[in-house]
Amino acid sequence: MGAEETSNVPVNNSRADWKKYFNYRFIVKNIPFFLFLSALAVLYIYNGHHADKLIRKISASEKNIKELEYEYKSIKSEVIFRSKASELIKAVEPLGLRELKGPPTQLSDSVTAAN
Repeated sequence: MGAEETSNVPVNNSRADWKKYFNYRFIVKNIPFFLFLSALAVLYIYNGHHADKLIRKISASEKNIKELEYEYKSIKSEVIFRSKASELIKAVEPLGLRELKGPPTQLSDSVTAAN
């Protein structure tokens, strides 16, 4: 019986100690600290949301950059293909232009040549 009584005493004392620290006076005295902790919690939550939003924005920008890069490469290869001599000849044939077979003739002004 003596052991049972001593084991109950510390349990009652620990409850009393716990209640002693959380009374009305303690809470009122520490309101600024609780407000500070609340402000930190709000800032922590805001920071998490802001970081998530920023990560989504960055990934969307990276996706957009990759799409533009692919578009640039495809247009560049098309321009290089169309600027080949054989492709240029095919493109201007409907306009009545054709490739020169002989050497070009040099034109000169007859007025300046007579002087």
